[in-house]
Amino acid sequence: MKNVNQIGLETKSSKELANQLQDLLANYSIFYQNVRGYHWNVKGEKFFELHAKFEELYNDLFIKIDDIAERILTLGVEPQFKFSKYLKIAEIKETKKATNGIKDVEEILSAFKLLLSKQRKILDFSGEIEDEGTNALMSDYIREQEKLVWMYSAFLAK
Repeated sequence: MKNVNQIGLETKSSKELANQLQDLLANYSIFYQNVRGYHWNVKGEKFFELHAKFEELYNDLFIKIDDIAERILTLGVEPQFKFSKYLKIAEIKETKKATNGIKDVEEILSAFKLLLSKQRKILDFSGEIEDEGTNALMSDYIREQEKLVWMYSAFLAK
């Protein structure tokens, strides 16, 4: 059983999945730092409400970043940890200014749209290779984030 890793998955497919998770990890890491910036710098009428929601979100993102990195390790690959590398590969870009709560929420929704797309692709691939661990993780993330998209969108509704 040379072509199977420690958890019984085909090695080549596991590495391909780990690479997809590396990309997701980079995007989550940039998103996390952006949300911390929104939390620290938000101003205006909705300060108290958004300050608390942004803190709640970045705490959740921190846990997800750790989960993704540990899943990459479980698949037998070392997770990328250099922020310089994240900046090169992530589609989510660093926020330039983080003082307008409405704009911050719009950027959060944009980030979720990208993450949901990536997670659905990972969900499909992990299902194909019968990786229930990654599949369950992505399914949980998708369910949680779809609800957050609804809530943040409701906040923006006038």
